[in-house]
Amino acid sequence: MLDLEHVDEIDRVLRGVETGRDSLVAESWRRCVQSYGMDPSRPDPAHVVTESELRAHREQSERLIATARSGLQTLFQQVAGQNYVLLLADAKGVCVDFFGDPRFEDHLRQAGLYLGSNWTEDLAGTCGVGSCIVTGKAVTIHQGDHFGLAHIPLSCTAAPIFDTKGELSAVLDISLLRSPSPKPSQYLAMGLVTASARRVEMANLMATTRREWVLRFSTNPEFLEVDPEAAVALDGSGRIVGMTSGARTALDPEVGGGLIGSRIDDWLELSMDNLPDLMRGRPTEERVLRLKDGRCLFGHAIAPQTPLTISALRQREPALPGALGSFAGGDPALRGLLEQAARLAPTQVPLLITGETGTGKERLARAIHVTGPKDRSFHAIRCTGPGAVELLADATPGTLFLRGIEDMPPDGQSALLTMLDGRTDLRIVASCRCTAFELSRILRDDLFYRVAGNTLALPPLRLRADLDWLIDRLLRWRCTANIRLSSAARADLKSRVWPGNIRELEQVLDVAVAMSEGLVIDLPDLPVAPKRAEPEPDGIDELEALLAACGWNMAQAARRLGVNRSTMLRRIRKAGLTPPA
Repeated sequence: MLDLEHVDEIDRVLRGVETGRDSLVAESWRRCVQSYGMDPSRPDPAHVVTESELRAHREQSERLIATARSGLQTLFQQVAGQNYVLLLADAKGVCVDFFGDPRFEDHLRQAGLYLGSNWTEDLAGTCGVGSCIVTGKAVTIHQGDHFGLAHIPLSCTAAPIFDTKGELSAVLDISLLRSPSPKPSQYLAMGLVTASARRVEMANLMATTRREWVLRFSTNPEFLEVDPEAAVALDGSGRIVGMTSGARTALDPEVGGGLIGSRIDDWLELSMDNLPDLMRGRPTEERVLRLKDGRCLFGHAIAPQTPLTISALRQREPALPGALGSFAGGDPALRGLLEQAARLAPTQVPLLITGETGTGKERLARAIHVTGPKDRSFHAIRCTGPGAVELLADATPGTLFLRGIEDMPPDGQSALLTMLDGRTDLRIVASCRCTAFELSRILRDDLFYRVAGNTLALPPLRLRADLDWLIDRLLRWRCTANIRLSSAARADLKSRVWPGNIRELEQVLDVAVAMSEGLVIDLPDLPVAPKRAEPEPDGIDELEALLAACGWNMAQAARRLGVNRSTMLRRIRKAGLTPPA
């Protein structure tokens, strides 16, 4: 009966009768019948390309898949509990990457929510991917919005992904086999998929324009550096050579075209000489961009990644205050994190420090405390300890460091909340070994938002570019004699994976100092590294961070990953990475 009603509604729409469907859906239905000659009464199965065709589509989209995968894995973790499926389709509508619950794999294959499914509108009718490709806009095609009877149970929300020249590159789709009836139930899915598509475009722009200036925009200064809304890449003369799709909305909302090849000063009251003033080191709220039409945005400039530029930038970097200045060596990623910490140290904003075991979370917490207001106490409690919160009843004002807050039991969480309600003179700094998102699934909501005002994510030791500095620093702490490492011993340490991070490095150096008989620590003095399998780096960013940490020494990077040099080179080519000039 419902099938007949659906076919009847399509017929009425074709005759010009208003049925309450979105105009986007009505126009798609007309195309399906009038342009594609489709029959709404025929329950066509999903269209799936052959294995060889799928292989060809995936090879053509290899770089995009590598760029997007890390972000899509994070998105899938957010929605997996609601039985959503993520599809990444290329510009031709073929699904080239997929994230879904393997328990429902047979049902997903049957519905076409799987690798190799072709969701172009002329084959599948009105659907999320196909209608997104036709319109170039984010769409939700919910249940009866679908043209084909076979797809009516589905709810599909899709957003376009454009390349740096503004051409459609892919479609990101988030779908449900079954969903609540009201279409507004998918508003959250729309927000998630559009935000993820924007971040994929940003990651692609940053990966492909490393030798150009990048100017990122935001309407909100607080999110300027962490999650900007749009960006353009500029050559040395100030011409726009790349962009995200959001740049059209940000700079040219009425026309929405013609950015590529134009000059940035056609749109902004800005010259290339002003770009260094928009870099880190200046408060985000002061980095105002004035558009020619009178509007204002906030801007963040990123310089070309060349050795000369990097050297010049380091000369401009202000010294970090207090203990933060000695926390790390010349690691650019850590430098940015420590600059954030320095700005937050004088405030009462609660901080969450994340990182693998042994990465220095408590040391960073103490450095922030020392850099903050003077004459205040530092209280550290281990969240697994029984009655730990009760010990703080008479604590003096200062910093409360919650070590391993992910281990706090439910009764401890309740006690901590009660205590915090009466102690506004304690500034919370918490640490955890998981990500902030994972922590939000562990803690009760009212506690999570009390401790996670801002997150500082410490990198693992294997991704740090200042390992030489750290080894020398820790070695100086461990002996008064002028003991040094041989070249072979240093190379061995720099090629290890370090699952225990700084804590493991400290123990290795303690053993080496004890075993050495002279003033030189050599290979036989080092304890044997534990045999642990190290997974392939998760995404282009982590692979590039590992290479940067190794100074693009292929052999050293390969040893850290436990692979041979040819495998390392293959991964680099697959990711489209090139060493800095």
